[in-house]
Amino acid sequence: MGFALEIAVAFLPILMFLLFMKLLDSFKLVTARQTVAALCAGAVAAILAMIANQLLYEWTGLPAASFSRMISPVTEEVLKILLVIYLIQAKKLGFLVDAAIAGFAVGAGFAIVENIYYMRVLTDTGLATWLVRGFGTAIMHGGTTAIAAIISKDLFDRKSWPKLLVYVPGLLSAIFIHALFNLFLLPPLTAALLVFITLPPVMYLVFRKSEENTRLWLGTGLDSDTEMLRLLLAGNITRTRIGNYLTSIQEKFPADALGDMICYLRVYLELSIKAKGVLIMKESGFGLPRDPDIQSQFDELAYLKKNIGKTGMLAVQPLLNVSNTDLWQLYMLQQDQTMQQRDGHP
Repeated sequence: MGFALEIAVAFLPILMFLLFMKLLDSFKLVTARQTVAALCAGAVAAILAMIANQLLYEWTGLPAASFSRMISPVTEEVLKILLVIYLIQAKKLGFLVDAAIAGFAVGAGFAIVENIYYMRVLTDTGLATWLVRGFGTAIMHGGTTAIAAIISKDLFDRKSWPKLLVYVPGLLSAIFIHALFNLFLLPPLTAALLVFITLPPVMYLVFRKSEENTRLWLGTGLDSDTEMLRLLLAGNITRTRIGNYLTSIQEKFPADALGDMICYLRVYLELSIKAKGVLIMKESGFGLPRDPDIQSQFDELAYLKKNIGKTGMLAVQPLLNVSNTDLWQLYMLQQDQTMQQRDGHP
């Protein structure tokens, strides 16, 4: 009975916290499959960190306490953030909420493997040890990666930082918090309680702010996309800002390229409107039937992009006013349709 209780306090808090974050998310854009993948990535990161830390510990010759404060936070946070970097670079995370959930899931996978390892090697432990590890260390691992993911996603979307430096502030923040936790400035149980109490309201505020921004983006973006599509479909764009812009660049491109640009705009806007519709329906708790035309639209978009070329695409960008979130919404729409097709939805 005592061993079962130790397992519960070692593993349940981190999993319950991850579930809490998933329930807070109104849009449910991080799927169960993606969450499991993030947990697995965190588990792999934990195994690699154990190997790296062992090699560095032998190489540096530092005392164990100094090593846990100076070296292990660096190796562990660097390995944990790798999946987050991939997801952000691939534009597979649309909003801060998604980054927070993915980051926390990576940290949760890391903490689970770490606690399994310590359960095997530590023989003389009591319930207090696993209370500290379950409510403190494990939550800390999830929280630091979530914070790093939030900061990195925010800076990536701003486009004001060089790409190579976007992830540095988040990573340094995670390393600092991790190292501070390992300093044991407070009694272990007090530190664990402090982490468990402070992190939920921080995540709640991040989720609330992110969802406010999401709704604002949905409202203004949907209106803008709908109005531009209406102008294109009206067939007379010469006196619109689209027509004025195309007139200004017509000498630089052949007529067929300009025609492909207009077609690209039309298809992109149609997909953008559909993607925003999916998000609105998701927030309301409804699902949409699979759209058989979407894949052909994506194929047409890829074909037009190839025809237009890199220079032409650069010329189209001012009309689209494309942000990272706008690019992500197309990925989300395609993924949503692929999953419905895989699940056998008509």
